[in-house]
Amino acid sequence: MWMSSFARFALPALQRSSGVAARRVLGACRTPVPPPSRLTSVQLRGQQTLGSASLSAGRQPVRQVRALEQERMVEVEWEDGGHSLYPFTWLRDNCQCPRCTLESAQARLLLLTDLDIHIGVEAVELTNDNKISIVWPDQHISLFDAEWLKKRCFSAAARQAMQDELFLNERFLWDSSLLIPTADYQQVLEDDEAALAWLLALRRVGIVSLKGAPAERGQVSRLAQKIGYLRLTFYGHTWQVQDKPMANNVAYTSGKLSQHTDYPALHFAPGVQFLHCINQAVEGGESEAVDGFHMAQLLQREDPEAFRTLSSLLVDFTDTGADYCDFRLQSKNHIIDVDAEGRVVRINYNNATRDSVLDLPLHQVQPFYRALRSYVDIMNRPENVVTYRMEPGQWNPKGSSISSFYL
Repeated sequence: MWMSSFARFALPALQRSSGVAARRVLGACRTPVPPPSRLTSVQLRGQQTLGSASLSAGRQPVRQVRALEQERMVEVEWEDGGHSLYPFTWLRDNCQCPRCTLESAQARLLLLTDLDIHIGVEAVELTNDNKISIVWPDQHISLFDAEWLKKRCFSAAARQAMQDELFLNERFLWDSSLLIPTADYQQVLEDDEAALAWLLALRRVGIVSLKGAPAERGQVSRLAQKIGYLRLTFYGHTWQVQDKPMANNVAYTSGKLSQHTDYPALHFAPGVQFLHCINQAVEGGESEAVDGFHMAQLLQREDPEAFRTLSSLLVDFTDTGADYCDFRLQSKNHIIDVDAEGRVVRINYNNATRDSVLDLPLHQVQPFYRALRSYVDIMNRPENVVTYRMEPGQWNPKGSSISSFYL
């Protein structure tokens, strides 16, 4: 969630079952969604430490279950007084028996062409071990765990809670007062709980520092392979950021870079960037970071027209050169990506690779520049910028939406 000048990233769900999130899902069919839970015990002010998440879920007893024939739904009444409704079609589509679901892959075997989307039910009952049994007209039987059903309740509150669990949507928006969360490089490599805490903080804050890495090449690959795999780019799997003659990227010059996210010219920009400091400049070498999501929130509040412009107009980005291979890239992106609910999900901005091609009608050109300048001015306010200096052996992962960390 930060942009760097040296913006926040879309890291996939790192943990499928958080106890805090699961308990919130299970209670959501009865009560409104409570404030977002703290999945990570990362301290963002005063302390720079990372913690881990607890993992558990409670049993959900069912009081009674019945079929609502006219509505074509099964109603479940929970022991706590809550009620949940499940459409017949959805229940049949998600039968968990071995004929309908490959349990080892948690994948559906039932073909949609074999699903009667207007199906009724023959019988519905609650078993002695708190499961819901459904007999279908063809005498096929589906058996559902109560906990499994409750987590998939169709209420707005339960759906939101489930999305928060799956995608770790909680964000910490920050400004210049941020103390960048810090973890130990060797501990992250050797301890899965430390690695999870680091990744949860990275997802929530967008930037994390790792200390204690050897000041030698190869550490980026070593850390990346702890959590996934390296993605091959036209610069290779990893690359050295240093001042070069005839540079094929403005990052390989000694000049100041503007706040940016990495590689918006790619159709699928990297989710996380790892920066490892091996040698630092004698003079200069400071880095700046801003929370791209927070800046978008401020823009929407202060200049809603500019926010609408940047979240609706597509902007061309390009990158051309030769490195690991010859490349010429072209893409179109909104500067601010929003989802169907208007929530900011990604920032795409790099002034160096913003193309001279501007595929807009003439009457939209000036409003676009006005909106972009408004956003950039907010990002450059001193009260919004965190300035830091990386030292040898220090990591900075950063992500795009972007998130990052540094060593």
